[in-house]
Order: sequence, then structure tokens, then C-alpha cells
Amino acid sequence: MKNTKRIFAVSGVAILIGMYLTTLILALTDNPQTFYLFKISIGLTILIPVLLWIYLAMYRYIEQRRHSNQDASNGNDTY
Repeated sequence: MKNTKRIFAVSGVAILIGMYLTTLILALTDNPQTFYLFKISIGLTILIPVLLWIYLAMYRYIEQRRHSNQDASNGNDTY
């Protein structure tokens, strides 16, 4: 689980940095779509961390269910 979190954290940071650099470079070159890309960057700044958090929460939930199902199938009843 620890490695999965690290991989997703690093990939999320890499995506956000790449997105910011792209927006900055296009703003400096006076691209007409810079404002549109800036709005996308703001939205994804919120969306990417939320999606990563949801994925990790679902992963944790599925792992807990899998472990509890394995315990039940082995006859290890824990109360």
C-alpha cells in the first residue's frame, strides 16, 4: 500500500507540474488559447488530487474486504 501511494503521489505531482509548465510556456508565447488552458489547469488542480484520494480510498476498502473474506473462509472468526 505504501508503494502504491507513493507511485500515485509522484504521478499526480508530475501531471500537475507538466500542466503548469505547459500553461506557462503557452502564456509566454502569447497563444490565443492560453486563458482556456489556464481555466483547465485550475480545474485539474482540484480534480486530480480528489480523484487520487478516491482511488486510494477505494483500494484500501477493497483490500480490507479481501482480507476479511480470507479470514472468514479460513474459519478465523474475529469479533
